[in-house]
Amino acid sequence: MFRKILIANRGEIALRIQRACRELGIATVAVHSTADATAMHVRLADESVCIGPPAAKDSYLNVAAILSAASITGADAVHPGYGFLSENAGFADMVEAHGMTFIGPTAAHISMMGDKITAKAAMASLGVPLVPGSDGAVPDLETARAVAEAIMYPVLIKAAAGGGGRGMRVARSPADLEEAFTGARNEARSAFGNDSVYIEKYLDKPRHIELQILADSFGNVVHFGERDCSLQRRHQKVLEEAGSPAISPEQRDALGATATAALRQLGYRNAGTLEFLYQDGQFAFIEMNTRLQVEHPITEMVCDVDLVREQIRVAAGAELGYTQEDVTFSGHAIECRINAEDPVTFMPTPGRVTEYHAPGGLGVRIDSALYAGYFVPPHYDSMVAKLIVHAPTRAAAIARMRRALDEFAVEGIKTTIPLHRRIMDAPAFQAGDYTIHWLEGFVGT
Repeated sequence: MFRKILIANRGEIALRIQRACRELGIATVAVHSTADATAMHVRLADESVCIGPPAAKDSYLNVAAILSAASITGADAVHPGYGFLSENAGFADMVEAHGMTFIGPTAAHISMMGDKITAKAAMASLGVPLVPGSDGAVPDLETARAVAEAIMYPVLIKAAAGGGGRGMRVARSPADLEEAFTGARNEARSAFGNDSVYIEKYLDKPRHIELQILADSFGNVVHFGERDCSLQRRHQKVLEEAGSPAISPEQRDALGATATAALRQLGYRNAGTLEFLYQDGQFAFIEMNTRLQVEHPITEMVCDVDLVREQIRVAAGAELGYTQEDVTFSGHAIECRINAEDPVTFMPTPGRVTEYHAPGGLGVRIDSALYAGYFVPPHYDSMVAKLIVHAPTRAAAIARMRRALDEFAVEGIKTTIPLHRRIMDAPAFQAGDYTIHWLEGFVGT
């Protein structure tokens, strides 16, 4: 097992990793920007190293500074968390080249899945169903027209190196295609330095379903069920559920069998999440995230597993020690992402937290780095807390989440807690009758 792990991240995920390390008896090193000098992940780590000024490009994305911090503190492994460098194949390679273990998949698999075109090709070759679309990148408008006519409008143009909704445009008719194609390429070039795009059939009423998997170095692969991540605003997840109110246990088993067989053939290692669109009883693969997900706690709650602990064990060379038959699912879990944003305009609201009171009680979990007196910096993602509840049934989980939201007090800044209260009370949500487009209409009412 590792002696010391450097956590190449900040905020709640850095705290989450620290907790797993402490339970395993592993020392931790926190890295931080000057803006995060008083952050909770810094205060609770065994050691900390300042790696640069507030801007992420000069600190949390500064590979040389992070590797130097790992070297001078004697870390023997690096956990990237999510975001920042977590899916950077070059960083994973450099960690290993410096004699440390990267807690995650191999650089080759990160690179493969980081390009959506190569990811889709790999999954298709392994028998995983895809959304109908182009066979690889679409080089020009003429080819785009031919593809769109073949799969029929509406179509979605997507950046090959995309994420977070950037480099995506919908063309609902031939008249829309040129503007959508050009816009997607321009945005992809600006955001990712890569203007390669591909085309998929645009589904009008899909759900966003993802499957959590874990694999060791001995060919053992298991899944921990599905999460429904359909509640999104501008392609950003707002709330997640495990399991999905739209998926039966039989569908979960079938999807899980297909996915684990594919990743076993691929030789994948460590944690990962396969993302699908689901409509009319059919699943279609869209991408794979080769890291821990923000929403991993709801899977932990329904499966009674510590996914971060398992990541660390697998990276240290351990076998999983259990089979798919040993994985059980209990009850229902919901996660609300609490952002430092105005709940109406969604403008970020950095500032000082003057009062903080977290909800508690049976089946309530808070993953957050907030505390009274903390200054939420304007330089990073606006998510400041994850409120997770678990209950025997979905109805009971909704009731518990409603109660927990009412208890949650964050003063000094505006947050999206009021939005989540509205969602809990919405008849469509209570019925589980929503798609990836539902929230966009709801927040406008």
